[in-house]
Amino acid sequence: MSIVTISRGSYSRGKDVAEKLAQALGYECISREIILEASELFNIPELKLSRAIHDAPTILDRFTSGKERFVAFFRAALLTHLQRDNVVFHGLASHFFLQGIPHVLKIRISADLEDRVHEEMQHEGITADEARTMLMNDDAERRKWSMHLFGEDSWNPLLYDMILHLQNMQVDDAVAIILNALSLPCFQSTPNSRQQLDDLALAARVEAALVKDYPRVTADAATGDVFVNVRGSLVDEQSITEKVRRLVEKVADVESLQVNVVPFVVEE
Repeated sequence: MSIVTISRGSYSRGKDVAEKLAQALGYECISREIILEASELFNIPELKLSRAIHDAPTILDRFTSGKERFVAFFRAALLTHLQRDNVVFHGLASHFFLQGIPHVLKIRISADLEDRVHEEMQHEGITADEARTMLMNDDAERRKWSMHLFGEDSWNPLLYDMILHLQNMQVDDAVAIILNALSLPCFQSTPNSRQQLDDLALAARVEAALVKDYPRVTADAATGDVFVNVRGSLVDEQSITEKVRRLVEKVADVESLQVNVVPFVVEE
């Protein structure tokens, strides 16, 4: 039992790898579904959220605490879904949230630009110059999105366990390599690794419950015990603590809650 996340650029055939891998494993294959779940929590139309993925610095900043709310809701939706285990996820940002979880195999699929140009030409019925321009712009926007929302470049190799370049190898070759990696003990889920993911997911759901009122909230969880940091005035510490407790009451699996009110400083 494992989880595989696949990061890829447009027309790099990463989607094909994800779908064939999921079929070979008998796993669920998901991508856009998480955006749909997050958009419901974010309370904006899915179409607007999808467009925001390619224009994050301008679109999301139009909403109050847009960046923080999107990250919190997307993270909560993704991690909660991945608790089911036996999932292949391809798409946005999963590698940012799952560092350190042993049974998650994080993969980056890359391909030569000209091969991608050919794929897009065939799919979209456009010229090579048009396809090349669109792909280069799309790559730039994805990197800008990652830096804007997560402070990390999605092309950073340290984010991944494996980078597969689809040039000499075909999709089936990539799938075979991943299947071999998944057979290794280091990528098998254990009670400890599943608990780590459960803790991450619970903390994410708590943050999602609080982010509208406290955009800079952070939460940690350990087997149901949750510790929350929120910004606020120490004069209002009691009322803030009571409000946080009311909001977190709606979150399942919270056994205990500790609230720490962090005072604002001048530069904030």
